[in-house]
Amino acid sequence: MRPRFVGRLGLADVVTAGNAALGFVAAVLTAIDVRLAAKAILLAAIADGLDGVVARRYGGTEAGPYLDSLADVASFGVAPALLVVTVVREMWAFDRLRVVLGVAIAALFVAAAVIRLALYTAYDSDSDETVGVPTTLAATILSAGVLVGFVDPMLLVVLSAIMAGLMLSDVTYPDLHAQDALVMGVVQGLAIVLSGSLGEGFAFGLLFLALGYLFLGPRFYWG
Repeated sequence: MRPRFVGRLGLADVVTAGNAALGFVAAVLTAIDVRLAAKAILLAAIADGLDGVVARRYGGTEAGPYLDSLADVASFGVAPALLVVTVVREMWAFDRLRVVLGVAIAALFVAAAVIRLALYTAYDSDSDETVGVPTTLAATILSAGVLVGFVDPMLLVVLSAIMAGLMLSDVTYPDLHAQDALVMGVVQGLAIVLSGSLGEGFAFGLLFLALGYLFLGPRFYWG
């Protein structure tokens, strides 16, 4: 008796499963080191981009879009939300009301990510554009912010609320061109592997690129 997935899943699906595993690792790391957790989320984002490259090169499967959205829930919904909750609990440990607020906003972030991914799978997965801020982008902004030292709990809570709203917005984003995705991936990889001021510099660069796409992408990235 062989596993059911044999012959039904492809190489791209394996990469997607790796994305989900990295999301779990990031969630675990939030209880140990939020910076390591942020790096794990960024590594999952690289895997999320890589599975599309592999699918275009070797072909995808019917299960691929569903696997991708399920993995993204773990890596770019649950893991970033836990990252925010961890910072909130550490900084606001003696303020129960603020902790409850932080957890509520983090839960809203997860719910928004789930809804946005479901809508993407149903309506946008075969298009070269998508409606609402991509979950990967929202998680990248939060994670890069943590890496550059933006760990004020109120800032993260407010940013999470804004990202949740933008994920459910009707703003249309074009897919990144291959060369731009490669540049962002390289910057992202260097932010992950490098430490100290050099790593922080690349994290700032990643945050700058991500925010640039967030604000300018819908209006100026077409072509």
